[in-house]
Amino acid sequence: MAQAQEYDAVIIGSGQGGNPLAVALAEAGFKTALVERVHVGGTCINEGCTPTKTMVASARAAYLARRAGMYGVHTGPVSVDMHEVHMRKREIVQSFRQGGTRRLAEGHVDLIAGEARFVGPKKLEVRLTEGETIFLTAETIVINTGARPADPPLPGLDSVLHLNSTTIMELDEIPSHLLVLGGGYVGLEFGQMFRRFGSEVTVVQRAPKLMGREDPDIADEVAGILQEDGIRILLNTSGDRVERTPDGTIRLTVSGPDGTEVLTGSHLLVAAGRVPNTEVLNLGAAGVRQNDRGFVVVDDRLETDVPGMYAIGDVAGSPQFTHISYDDYRILRANLLSNGRRTTRDRMVPYTMFIDPQLGRIGLTEQQARMQGRHIRVARIPMSYVARAIEVGEARGVVKVVIDADTNEILGAAVLGIEGGEIMAMLEIAMIGKLPYTALRDAVFAHPTLAELLNTLFATLDDEALSNHTS
Repeated sequence: MAQAQEYDAVIIGSGQGGNPLAVALAEAGFKTALVERVHVGGTCINEGCTPTKTMVASARAAYLARRAGMYGVHTGPVSVDMHEVHMRKREIVQSFRQGGTRRLAEGHVDLIAGEARFVGPKKLEVRLTEGETIFLTAETIVINTGARPADPPLPGLDSVLHLNSTTIMELDEIPSHLLVLGGGYVGLEFGQMFRRFGSEVTVVQRAPKLMGREDPDIADEVAGILQEDGIRILLNTSGDRVERTPDGTIRLTVSGPDGTEVLTGSHLLVAAGRVPNTEVLNLGAAGVRQNDRGFVVVDDRLETDVPGMYAIGDVAGSPQFTHISYDDYRILRANLLSNGRRTTRDRMVPYTMFIDPQLGRIGLTEQQARMQGRHIRVARIPMSYVARAIEVGEARGVVKVVIDADTNEILGAAVLGIEGGEIMAMLEIAMIGKLPYTALRDAVFAHPTLAELLNTLFATLDDEALSNHTS
């Protein structure tokens, strides 16, 4: 075995947590290497947030162009050039990727292009992209290899060319009929996107509602919006088998409340979750445990059973959001460089689903709060109550906030509406500051802004109390 190159720290995977951590360790004096087998930047920049949201923006532009007459603005026929959509997406991805590579170089991190696997405790074999093999050792090793789209056990799927969240973004044509297997965040974002590009879209969801994490009333509101956009949604429906006919048509046989149906489409998107990228790491050689789904087992300080070995981001089973991966980096930075005691316990997990209108979520759902036995109040208004939303012609959706009835503090919120993620962030800030809802109810917000909806929303709790008192 060749002589190993010795480092103070090695990070496997160039994700949104791994990159800044590598730079922080190097700048603190650690001799640091970062091993990446494909692209700098991880899923977010290359296959996730950045490319999908640029394409969502293109789809929204098509949607607005078709609605221009509603505002008294008249245009000609709207068409979508997927080549131009792709070029815009690729240019933005490339600029982000180059920026990440530049920051690593400026931070004096050794960027190694290759695939790593453990050959012993804290010892790695790296098969370089050029074909050579090298060995690395380090006392601090961080696994940041992320996750990838999963294929469900659907009969026939192995023999049918199908799409996932990565490959669908490279389509040169607009599907005539896109079948979407999975009614979660990925399936719905792409479903609405391609509906706006001009595809017929059918979403097949095994569960009785879309988006398993959400309250049923919020899921129903989302379903109504997507159906209004012309998307067919099949709930309580599972895929039985799939095949491709000689003329290229996809036949997806499903079973639902009304029996068996054969759906025909031009393309199939499988959006059925993600699995961790751990299969080539040979984690057993390092003594690192995985759970039954393949994710690396870590404690609340993101450390594995092996002292000095950590995992961050999706591969560690953290909530699969870029901002959570970045917070994992901050936890390790504080603990490794400042003798901190930061943990993942009780951290807030906000997220935004970029359908249109957006769904911003933070904290407990109503269902979760009631299951915990909390004494709660629920404030809820439709976006049609919000002046700004009406004025800009974007009044679809609903805002729902769960309040602790004993402290008046906000426990959680769902904001389904124009810029829902931004309004959700305002509520998150109030939760961080442990403000009672009355502080937002009584605040003076500029008119006409979306922020004013907080006045209207929380005033409904006083109207409810008055009604209960006088009844």
